[in-house]
Amino acid sequence: MDVAAYLERIGYRGRVTATLETLRQIHARHPAAIAFENLDAFSGSTASLEIESIEQKLVAGGRGGWCFEHNLLLSSVLRELGFDVRELAARVLWNAPESVTRPRTHMVLLVTAEAQRYLVDVGFGGLTLTAPLRFEADIEQTTPHERFRMLETGDEFLLQAAVQEGWKSLYRFDLQPQTCADYELTNWYLSNHPDSHFRSHLVVARPAVDRRYALLDDQLTVYYTDGDSERRTLADVAELRAVLTEIFLLRLGDVLTLERTLQRVFQPGEQVSLGKQ
Repeated sequence: MDVAAYLERIGYRGRVTATLETLRQIHARHPAAIAFENLDAFSGSTASLEIESIEQKLVAGGRGGWCFEHNLLLSSVLRELGFDVRELAARVLWNAPESVTRPRTHMVLLVTAEAQRYLVDVGFGGLTLTAPLRFEADIEQTTPHERFRMLETGDEFLLQAAVQEGWKSLYRFDLQPQTCADYELTNWYLSNHPDSHFRSHLVVARPAVDRRYALLDDQLTVYYTDGDSERRTLADVAELRAVLTEIFLLRLGDVLTLERTLQRVFQPGEQVSLGKQ
């Protein structure tokens, strides 16, 4: 793992020691520099979870990724810096009926810093954490963006965010450690199952200092931390590419199959694999 290249990618130039301040600084910079995006699944391919491939794509290649890629990358970096890291799995509850039990399709991290455990997650799309949360139930915790809280429900924990509608549940999880083999199964399912939201919709997100950017297909929304928001509809592939590169900071390159993939946003049709870029 080329930690120096990763730290350069996210713009971190502080101390590289296993302290809470280091964790906070890295956690804030990672999602701001590396967007959440599902271009691989949307194009019909499956993202590799080998750390060398993730590093090449997200660090050297200037792309983003989804939860497994983000959090596996961060997990590797934090371990290199001397943090104790446990990899976990969560059931996503966001926009799901309360009666529905979803599979564990999300990855989160439990990180120990200065003898205190923290929930760390840089890969939850439009509501990605921008600060580690102290692993303590029933308290409100502020971040540079929203307020969050964890509720203990039996042997599980429920993460909620304070949004305009009130407290909304994001996901629930337990403390059973996961391995890469566990994530590989879900990664393949989300990339290939015909009912997967990520196969049929382009989803991109990135937080900035006073706002969050969110893209769903051709709909770009900006959510400001003061509660205001604005939305616009993108007109064509050229505007979409500009948004991906200028707002979401993705390095896309001139790839014919990518252009055909982006065209699916405006003319849904056959999926085209991006392959290795």
